[in-house]
Amino acid sequence: MSDDSEDIQLFKKQENIYPKRVSGLFRNLKWIVMGVTLAIYYLTPFVRWDRGEHVPNQAVLLDIVNGRAYWFWFELWPQEVYILTGILVLAAIALFFVTSLFGRVWCGYLCFQTVWTDLFVWVERIIQGDRNKRKKLREGPWTWKKIYKLAITHFLWIVISWFTAGSFVLYFTDAPTLVRSFIDLNVSTTVLGFIGGLTFSTYLMAGFAREQVCTFMCPYARFQSAMFDKDTLIIGYDVKRGEPRGKHKKGESWDDKGHCISCTACAQVCPMGIDIRDGLQMDCIACGLCIDACDDIMDKVDLPRGLIRYDTENGFEHGANAESKTNVIFRPRTAYYLAILSVVCIIVFYALFARSMLEMTVLHDRNPIFVQLSGGDIRNGYEVKILNKTHDHREYTLGVDGVDGAEISVNTAGNINENTLVVHANSVGQYRIFVHAPIKPSQPHDIIFTITDNEDGTAYEYKSVFISKRP
Repeated sequence: MSDDSEDIQLFKKQENIYPKRVSGLFRNLKWIVMGVTLAIYYLTPFVRWDRGEHVPNQAVLLDIVNGRAYWFWFELWPQEVYILTGILVLAAIALFFVTSLFGRVWCGYLCFQTVWTDLFVWVERIIQGDRNKRKKLREGPWTWKKIYKLAITHFLWIVISWFTAGSFVLYFTDAPTLVRSFIDLNVSTTVLGFIGGLTFSTYLMAGFAREQVCTFMCPYARFQSAMFDKDTLIIGYDVKRGEPRGKHKKGESWDDKGHCISCTACAQVCPMGIDIRDGLQMDCIACGLCIDACDDIMDKVDLPRGLIRYDTENGFEHGANAESKTNVIFRPRTAYYLAILSVVCIIVFYALFARSMLEMTVLHDRNPIFVQLSGGDIRNGYEVKILNKTHDHREYTLGVDGVDGAEISVNTAGNINENTLVVHANSVGQYRIFVHAPIKPSQPHDIIFTITDNEDGTAYEYKSVFISKRP
């Protein structure tokens, strides 16, 4: 290859996107959703929920240290990870169901990336101006005005990111206590490290990555088409009505002309930087801002709205009718999702409300596996853990069945006590148990440990083994 050959560019440089301000139904809806979701996110850690004297009173709390998850009246233990799995499966199926009905409405309105990007763009617009001013400022030479505006913008982004990160950490510890530690300048380096990392990631994702997160990082954009069919609501451009597109002057006839006047308003307001007139694209997050922009233009040229609209593929091809609108909801795909959603929902709620507030695990000693006492009795040792999921201190009676003449000894802090065990509220009690029985060495016996709540009579059984002979 000669030295004067031209360089071949395999990748196109990422272009900056400067969404233009727009007003209308969907933009107002996005403002409302953004305000509500941000308020929920920032304020939820401060909501109190009275669970009793011995447990945290924060309504939503992920207590990593003690291995608990609290959500208002629900409480999850590590042993109940199957319930968490069910909740995640339920959320995934609900997302698939909504997507099959309304497309990517989650991405356009409720996704964390969308909400915080909207907030960052709003701050950027206030400081730097609308689309053309921001573009001119960014692409222009470095001046004191540019430095000043960019500095204010990035400072506010960092402040928002810091509050976002700090609020996230509040979900893992008592919120008022952590806030008080900041006021007293007595915050642990671990907490500061987490907040610093989350601040940087929020600043990076919402300030710089933006649409690239939705296009390249989020897997949802890649497989969303598998949940679409011709009756899924999508945002689209009415080709039959809009083509052939072209400029139009006031007073001119619309004969042999499409209603699209090539104003590019739909592309200018798109936060993903796409042109919806090119058809449904993976990058589209179904926010509806292009609809607001196009409707505004249609009003100005005295044409009916809906050139760009929410509709189904069948609606764009054959026109909207009562049957097509009914098919949006009632069709086989949505019926399958709804049936699966109902089944999983029933299972999850049954697991939540039918779970026992008392559990026990028993671990047989490995060495020695048994001891023959001087009187001839065989003794086995066990580690017994009792999970008291109630919010009160409880006393339990331990019993054993399956071995004739078996007796229980409880070794607590070096003392041999009766088989009445005390477990504090919302905690795990661990005890060293000895079971001895007057039996001759023989094959292992099945043995059943029973724990009974002395207050309400709740009982729990655990099957183990009693060994009296070496293999």
